[in-house]
Amino acid sequence: MGSNRPDAILKAVKKGRGGVFVSHHKLTADMETVRMPAPERVVLPMLQHIGAPCTPTVKKGDTVAVGQVIGDSDKFLSVPIHASVSGTVESVADVKLANGTMAPAVTIVSDGEMRLCEDLTPPVVKNKEDLVKAVRASGLVGLGGAGFPSFVKLTVSPEKPIDTLVVNAAECEPYITVDYRECLENSWNILNGVYLLAELLELKRVVIAVEDNKPEAIKVLKNIADQDIDRGNVVRLMTLKSRYPQGAEKMMVLSATGREVPAGGLPADVGCIVMNVGSVAFVNRYITTGKPLVSRSVTVSGDCIKNPMNLRVPIGTSMQDIVDYCGGFVKEPAKILSGGPMMGTAITDLNVPLLKSNNAVLAFSKKAAGFKKETPCIHCGRCHAACPMGLIPTDIEKYALLKDADTLNKLGTMVCMECGSCAYSCPGGKPLVQYMRLAKSVVREAAKK
Repeated sequence: MGSNRPDAILKAVKKGRGGVFVSHHKLTADMETVRMPAPERVVLPMLQHIGAPCTPTVKKGDTVAVGQVIGDSDKFLSVPIHASVSGTVESVADVKLANGTMAPAVTIVSDGEMRLCEDLTPPVVKNKEDLVKAVRASGLVGLGGAGFPSFVKLTVSPEKPIDTLVVNAAECEPYITVDYRECLENSWNILNGVYLLAELLELKRVVIAVEDNKPEAIKVLKNIADQDIDRGNVVRLMTLKSRYPQGAEKMMVLSATGREVPAGGLPADVGCIVMNVGSVAFVNRYITTGKPLVSRSVTVSGDCIKNPMNLRVPIGTSMQDIVDYCGGFVKEPAKILSGGPMMGTAITDLNVPLLKSNNAVLAFSKKAAGFKKETPCIHCGRCHAACPMGLIPTDIEKYALLKDADTLNKLGTMVCMECGSCAYSCPGGKPLVQYMRLAKSVVREAAKK
């Protein structure tokens, strides 16, 4: 057990250990992103980010336009929610999200016109404070899946000065290709977003990190980095070996800078900001147009989808509408995921809305899903070898079932990023990620008491 103390975990991370090689199945990599028409209605939950939920600012019967604020909060860790279609507010009521939780939501019946809010104007951004204010007003959260409010990352304090931006273009999850398409289709916004952030945040270095299995994206991103050669070579491109979970924040900071994010810490603790490549592109689009985050790109794929594709979808569109637009199912799916197969959330009801942080809808047959029958642990150690944080998941499982919070803390439970490498490697088909989540809940409950 002693080998799993936080200091030992950091040593494991420093060695670059762990992770798994997964088959990427990037079936939609060469498919240009298609804009999906406005659906009949959208459901916009007031909780689409890590932090405090928003309070609805509209009521049933109100007429709204695209980009209009329909929910906001005065809490620090929160960002506004905007109407993604124009139309009439049908209801303000609780709805069930993909993860099974309930949240208040505004349902809008579309008028099909997609009228923009008349108040949308590009923000005036001249300094760091203007940038933070603008990014919060845009409603941006991390588009890579975490849903962390982006303006918080950009809020630089004198106690924790930031000198490096890491642009995450790794996209190491199988099947998902929205970041790859962003690189190919919106390189101008990426380029301008990178230099805008570098200038306003007074950064010494920007590292654009991409896996080496994306040669076309590498060409585009290299051109972006080369633009800076005559201006001090602040922007650099780094190609990473294709190994999951290469795109995780702590792993990426270590790969790009050699700095170790402390256990339980954030990239800001070591002078870094990590932003998804789509988020960087969006910052430039918002500052140029004033149009907030009302749609996002999503990969729809899997062997059950008739026409896999990359879509640009209004936020709040139901998963059912998205699947229907792709031709529906060609066979009965055994598993449907919101997100990737490694870290995504399994859903049983397609009548849940697409959120800002959702980057994929995947549907798999029983054969493709590769269900394993759970068998007893044989103590092979593969889960420990695969864990990029140096944890021993089976030990954590044991003490989670015993509800031993003290031992779980000593084992470093809370540094788990739920990447799924342990479960992927387990020959016994043990649901180790679920046990890790259970363990975290035990620790949190003990902390409350």
